[in-house]
Amino acid sequence: MTYDPRTAAVLALHWQVNVIKPEGFFGAMLGEPVARSGVVERAVRFHESMRAVGVPLVFTRFTVPVGGGGLVRNTGFMNAVGDAQEAFRPDAPGAQLIPEMRALAEVDRVVDNQKLSGLAGNDLPRWLAGRGIGTLFVTGVATNLTVEQTARHGTDLGFTVHPVSDCVTAATDEAHEMSLANMDLATAGRLTSEQALGLFS
Repeated sequence: MTYDPRTAAVLALHWQVNVIKPEGFFGAMLGEPVARSGVVERAVRFHESMRAVGVPLVFTRFTVPVGGGGLVRNTGFMNAVGDAQEAFRPDAPGAQLIPEMRALAEVDRVVDNQKLSGLAGNDLPRWLAGRGIGTLFVTGVATNLTVEQTARHGTDLGFTVHPVSDCVTAATDEAHEMSLANMDLATAGRLTSEQALGLFS
């Protein structure tokens, strides 16, 4: 089976300083596991390879504009970022994409929102559908947070969703593996980056 790159996209979720780097807001929880996993380097290679075969990249950023935007304080996670929203302003250092991803994002689309799902609170589902995109390959951090939330949401919206298992990670290996197992049932199933690229050969 092969896929048409014109009908697919990579959703690159929360590759931001606040999430990925030790100095970011979630650095104490995610900085060390992210560095240890090597996920950034693998994801950069995957993103570059997918672009090379014609698959567009869409980066999402969690930001909080002045006034809160669409932020709803209905979970512990949203209360935490709401209390520290200055760190998530669109122009704040922590809200920026990590240096390893910035050159990639300059060419493709970047979407901001105030939701855990990258497909919520923005026009991204309409934008994708309007371009005939029906298959989504999801990368990002953390596996059990934005990745799983977006993957389930995308599936409910009618997209065929594949988490890219070696381009996502979580605070613990256990949370990562359990989330991937959940998504094997709730989506079209995980693929490695090599398997995903193989669909376009």
